[in-house]
Amino acid sequence: MAAKLEKLEGNKAKLEINVPANKFEEGMAKAYQKLKGKFNIPGFRKGKAPRKMVENFYGPQVFYEDALDEIIPQAYLDAVKEHELDVVSRPEYDVLSIDQKDGVVVTATVILKPVVKLGKYEGLKVKKPVEKITAKEVDAEVNRTREQNARWIDVERAAKNGDTVLIDFVGSIDGVKFEGGSAEDQTLVLGEGRFIPGFEEQIVGMKAGDEKDINVKFPEDYTPEFAGKDAVFAIKLKTVKEKELPELDDDFAQDVSEFDTLADYKKDVKKKLQDRADMRAKAEMENQLLEAVAKGIEVEIPDVMIDDQIDYQIQQMSYQLMYQGMKLDDYLKYIGKTLQDLRNDYRESAQEQVRMRLAVEALLKKLEIDPTDEDIEKKYEQLAKEANKTVQEFKDTMSTQEIDYFKERVAMEQLFDYLVSKAEIEEVDPKKEAAEKKKAAKESAKKEPAKDSEKKAAKKTTDKKEKDAGKSKAAKE
Repeated sequence: MAAKLEKLEGNKAKLEINVPANKFEEGMAKAYQKLKGKFNIPGFRKGKAPRKMVENFYGPQVFYEDALDEIIPQAYLDAVKEHELDVVSRPEYDVLSIDQKDGVVVTATVILKPVVKLGKYEGLKVKKPVEKITAKEVDAEVNRTREQNARWIDVERAAKNGDTVLIDFVGSIDGVKFEGGSAEDQTLVLGEGRFIPGFEEQIVGMKAGDEKDINVKFPEDYTPEFAGKDAVFAIKLKTVKEKELPELDDDFAQDVSEFDTLADYKKDVKKKLQDRADMRAKAEMENQLLEAVAKGIEVEIPDVMIDDQIDYQIQQMSYQLMYQGMKLDDYLKYIGKTLQDLRNDYRESAQEQVRMRLAVEALLKKLEIDPTDEDIEKKYEQLAKEANKTVQEFKDTMSTQEIDYFKERVAMEQLFDYLVSKAEIEEVDPKKEAAEKKKAAKESAKKEPAKDSEKKAAKKTTDKKEKDAGKSKAAKE
């Protein structure tokens, strides 16, 4: 099979593909086998008429569509491979001629991945957050672990914020119970604000065994069925429990870690927090580098690539909603948007994602970054060692998808290593920067009212001048 290539404007290309008669005949034979059961030919049981009889009765064209479906996709793939095209769209076919002796001539119009012109990628200026973990942060992390290991003890006193209560409740609106408004043995931590406003506050002060009706109002931004409506909940308080925190001592350290002393446990906590901070700094720096490289490229991105990325992002969102027990259609109704609205919302981020991907691919090619089997195996060994596992044990924890993309992961690390080695790096204190931004925001907020008052004063002055001028003019007249 031969294929002619014609490059068109807008990253398009047209392939003219000649499928020989013998390949077309193979397609016709398969089409006959697929369709023969549909034909009624006099003198033959249904589906038993020879192909020649069917063609004589209905014409050979009866098999053309299915025959083309059998042969064109492979012929197209062969043509793409022959011309080494990087296609980003589905082909649009146009059959020019069909002849059982001469074969088939068909065109396939496709959109190609755009050519990327790289900008600057060496000497990029980036900020590296350098965060030093403080004793206060270590204590906060230790206290979080302490909270997670707390015990809940039954108490006889009145419930207060921070307590966990067990309740039954029945809700009603205008005296009528509503769906989803009742529950038994519902656990609730008072003060966390997980229920509608006013609900938890009215349980504070109740004791185990108490029953009470509480009045609440659903927020205006609640689901349309209940938004803004008054409701009454009949509450029965079953138990009140208070949190008992473990003592912060060596026994605690032994219970929650592999260390014998609290001091050693805290050292380990500090190390882990520092490792996380360093990883965040690395990720932040890598993002800055990628954004800078992507911003510097020149490229004409086809709409189909952006649309495909939007499809992917919506699909991921749909999966996340599914795990939460919600369908995408129901979510769209809840937020009052259409699918097209959602696509429009995603368009800008999708375009940036595609732009970044094209920039990375172009730079990997430019720098000839292609990890070897040895590079990949070394990375497996490193990660396995960090996880205290053998390489095989580590691989067993990975999904098929993670293994498939592992080479790409190694390539990205090599790319980042290169970009960082060539970058101009300024170390900054993220906490100090955050404090300065907060201070600047406060100062800006203070200046705004002053500006408003200045405008009002200026307006009053102008109005007064105009008024005086009017009086003067009237006097002259």
